[in-house]
Amino acid sequence: MDAQSQQPQVGVVKKKETRGRKPKPKEEKKDDQQQQAKMKKAHQQATVDDKYTQWKSLVPVLYDWLANHNLVWPSLSCRWGPQLEQATYKNRQRLYLSEQTDGSVPNTLVIANCEVVKPRVAAAEHISQFNEEARSPFVKKYKTIIHPGEINRIRELPQNTKIVATHTDSPDVLIWDVEAQPNRHAVLGATSSRPDLILTGHQDNAEFALAMCPTEPYVLSGGKDKTVVLWSIQDHISAATTDPAATKSQGSGGSIIKQNSKPGDGNDKAADGPSVAPRGIYYGHEDTVEDVAFCPSSSQEFCSVGDDSCLILWDARVGSSPAIKVEKAHNADLHCVDWNPHDDNLILTGSADNSVRLFDRRNLTSGGVGAPIYKFEGHKAAVLCVQWCPDKSSVFGSSAEDGLLNIWDYEKVSKERTTKGPSSPPGLFFQHAGHRDKVVDFHWNASDPWTIVSVSDDCDTTGGGGTLQIWRMSDLIYRPEEEVLAELEKFKSHVVSCASKP
Repeated sequence: MDAQSQQPQVGVVKKKETRGRKPKPKEEKKDDQQQQAKMKKAHQQATVDDKYTQWKSLVPVLYDWLANHNLVWPSLSCRWGPQLEQATYKNRQRLYLSEQTDGSVPNTLVIANCEVVKPRVAAAEHISQFNEEARSPFVKKYKTIIHPGEINRIRELPQNTKIVATHTDSPDVLIWDVEAQPNRHAVLGATSSRPDLILTGHQDNAEFALAMCPTEPYVLSGGKDKTVVLWSIQDHISAATTDPAATKSQGSGGSIIKQNSKPGDGNDKAADGPSVAPRGIYYGHEDTVEDVAFCPSSSQEFCSVGDDSCLILWDARVGSSPAIKVEKAHNADLHCVDWNPHDDNLILTGSADNSVRLFDRRNLTSGGVGAPIYKFEGHKAAVLCVQWCPDKSSVFGSSAEDGLLNIWDYEKVSKERTTKGPSSPPGLFFQHAGHRDKVVDFHWNASDPWTIVSVSDDCDTTGGGGTLQIWRMSDLIYRPEEEVLAELEKFKSHVVSCASKP
C-alpha cells in the first residue's frame, strides 16, 4: 500500500503533538492560538524545506554513506540489533522499528535485516541519487510481530540484543524474544502476538521512558503515575543471555526466556505471557516521567526527567527517594536524558525549551541546585532525543521537532568561543537535514562506528508515513585536523602528478 494513499493518522499525530505538553487552552483562546500555531508551522516548514534543498545538494560531499527508506506507517522508535555477518564491502545487521497504523491493519514491531555499507565503499553518485519516496534495497523486512497497541519506544538488552522491551499506551512494559517469536501477517482482525514477559508495577500509562541496563539484565521505566519503576528479568532468562556460544546456537526454535507456569507465581496473565513484579518503585517526580537512563557502570544508579522540569538521580541502595533532585533543569518539560558511557559524571538532557544541557553530577546538590556545564542551543523546536556517541566520549547527537539531527562535540565549545561567529552554535559540527518532519528517534551503531539510524514521523507534511535513514558522515569531518590535512595533501600531489603527465 502506498504511503500517499493512506488517510492521515489523526489519533497518532494528536498524541505525539501533545507529548509532554500541558492541557489544551480554554475555548475562548483556542481560535487565536490555532491560527498562530498554523502560521508558525507554515514558517517552520518553509525553513525545513529550504534546509532540505540545500542539504540534498551537499549530500555527496558530506556523507560517506546514506540510505533513505520510505515508510508506509510512522515509526516512533528505531534501534540497532545484533550484527549477523561481516563481508568485504558491507555488514549485515538486525534493525528494530515499529509501524504505527491508523487501525486499518494492526500495529507491529518490525525486525529487519540491514546491509550496512563499509566506510569509503559507496560511490558519490550512489549517495546522491536517492528518491525520497523509494524504499531502500539495503533494508529488508525479516519478521513482523503484531503488537498489542502502538509502540512508542523500543530498547534492546545489551547482554543479549535479541531481547527487546517495548512501551505502548498502557502501564505495562512488554519483553520480546524477537528470534523465538513467530513471524506474523499483519491483517485486520489478527490477534496480537504474545509477549515473552510482561513487567507490571505502573499505576498509569507508561509511554516513553524506557531503558535497559548495560551491566545487568535490568529494565527501567517511567510513566504518567509520576514514578520510576525498576525490574530484574534475570530469573526469567536462561544461560543463553550471558553465554555467547549458547546465544549463537540459539536459532528461532524456542524462546530463551523461561516460561513461568507455577500457579500464583506472578502468572495471573497467563494468556498474555508471564508477568514480573518490580524490584523497586521510586517516588519524587510531580508530573509525567518522560525518560530514564542507567548509570553505565552501575545497575543501582539511574536518572530520570519529566514534565515537572526536574532531573532526578536515584540510588537503589539507599531507598526509593531521590538521591539528588535538580528542580529546574530546564525552562520547560524535559523529554529525554542520556548518561555518558565513557564518563559517569556527564549527563545530557533535552527539553521542550529547544535546548540540550550538559550536567556534571559532581556539581549537583541534594538541595535541588545544579547549573549545567553548558547549554547547547541549535534547535528551533522541542528536543525529542539525545544520545552520546559510542565512538568518541565528547560527541553526542540531538534530534528535534524542527526536523534536524545535530551532532555536537562539547570539547569544541571553548575553542570555538573565540573563533566562531554567532551563525553557528558552539560545539555543533554536523547537521543532518535529511528528514523533513520531526525526528522522533535515532540510534548510534555500536558495531559500525559513526553510523546512525534515524526516523521521522512525516504525518504533518505528507499526511501519513515516515522516513527511515541510515547514514554515516564523511570521516574527513570528524577525524583529527592534522590527519585530514595530511591526507588531502597526498591527494593534491597525486592530482598534480596526474595532470602533469602527457
